[in-house]
Amino acid sequence: MANDVVDLQAELDRHRRAVDTDYFDLSIREIVRMVESDEIQVAPSYQRQFRWKEPVQSALIESLLLGLPIPAIFVATNKDGTWDVVDGLQRVCTILRFFAIDVPGSPALSFSGDPLRLGDMSQLSSFSKLAYADLPVPIRLMLGKRYLRVQVLSDKSDHEVRFELFRRLNAGAVELTAQEVRQCVYRGPFNNLIEDLAKTDDYRALLKLGSKNLNDGTAEEIVLKFFAYLDGMDEFTGKVTWFLNDYMQTRGEETDLEAYRRLFLRTVSFLLSVTGGEFRRAGVNTTPLNQFEAVLVGIGRIYREGKEPKVPSPGWEQDEQLVNASRVGTNSRPMLRRRVLRSQELFS
Repeated sequence: MANDVVDLQAELDRHRRAVDTDYFDLSIREIVRMVESDEIQVAPSYQRQFRWKEPVQSALIESLLLGLPIPAIFVATNKDGTWDVVDGLQRVCTILRFFAIDVPGSPALSFSGDPLRLGDMSQLSSFSKLAYADLPVPIRLMLGKRYLRVQVLSDKSDHEVRFELFRRLNAGAVELTAQEVRQCVYRGPFNNLIEDLAKTDDYRALLKLGSKNLNDGTAEEIVLKFFAYLDGMDEFTGKVTWFLNDYMQTRGEETDLEAYRRLFLRTVSFLLSVTGGEFRRAGVNTTPLNQFEAVLVGIGRIYREGKEPKVPSPGWEQDEQLVNASRVGTNSRPMLRRRVLRSQELFS
């Protein structure tokens, strides 16, 4: 029992050391100023949109006017010292909308032309229909001096901890996918390349996604898998999320990425010339993702060997070995290798 206690404490201490946090009590006026100067970034890629309805927005402003406690805003520190809002986008945007402040570089969050007018409120009924500009100066000054607690995750924190914080705090009504979180946690030149490649015409022509996957990072994750499996297929353990996270961290701030761009575009262009359109197989209405990823990686491996891929025999999409290694439940290292190497054979 004593050893169990020691082991438990050691594990807890190890993970706690990976977390570096601090907190600040900032006035609303200071938060607004930091947003305007881009010190606080309230619309990173993982935040889908400002979704609060106007009655909820009005209720928040009423709480601030009354001095009621508001939940803390969670932010993560970037290497340049700026903060990303991890949890609290709706609260921050409500404040910005009431103050008629636009978010720099975010057209969807431009509030100067559509400031919030307070709706029917439970206690401050005489404030209904008023905008910030309608308030008397003493009330505006008082509101600007209200403080909010801001909990800050330092950039010294372990990337796995950062990923978990983003994932857990954003597991709300519309839960974020691992790739949506990844696009914020591992931002930089390599992530920008992935996002750019996922928008290219040839790639979009090949990929047919179901409606629920159109805007959830699936297209970007396939691009990431292409590079990750090309570079590290033999290190894959079957834990897709953490394998991809480790790969993104390894790429870090790498900027010499032109060879990666050319290889992906060349691979996609060749596959599109073979299929003539969407990558499909008989009986499947959308692109079979495991098979699609494997084929892209197989062709990419051929190019990396300095060879040219060949147009495969008709019916290759239904190849029994490839299909069987691409079905649900096949995310293991042996199955990944089997479908990638079979793809390489078909196109050699």
